[in-house]
Amino acid sequence: MARPRKWRKVCSLPENNRFGPVGAPANTSNYITMAVDEYETIRLIDLEGFTQEECAEKMNVARTTVQGIYTGARRKLAESLVYGKVLIIEGGEYRLCNGFGENCGRGCHRKRHRMGFSGI
Repeated sequence: MARPRKWRKVCSLPENNRFGPVGAPANTSNYITMAVDEYETIRLIDLEGFTQEECAEKMNVARTTVQGIYTGARRKLAESLVYGKVLIIEGGEYRLCNGFGENCGRGCHRKRHRMGFSGI
């Protein structure tokens, strides 16, 4: 029997889930789908400045899992930028944190919003 997958902890969903060139054709061959957990690794590592190990701790998965997720997410970002494809962020195996649990500190958007910090 296969081992069940671990749910990845995500602090918040993106405010916008579709990015791409203006006037992009609406056909599905011009779309790339990024899972919410891939978005979270990009946010934590590239924006918040976490290491892969810290990111893994935040998401409640192994560092090697984060490394694989991060590699796939960066490839999708590059493909979207280079080939002008629309990037859609949706789906994946994740659970939203409640902002109160352990590891919900630095880098947790839900905690920021609860404290009245609206970001940049």
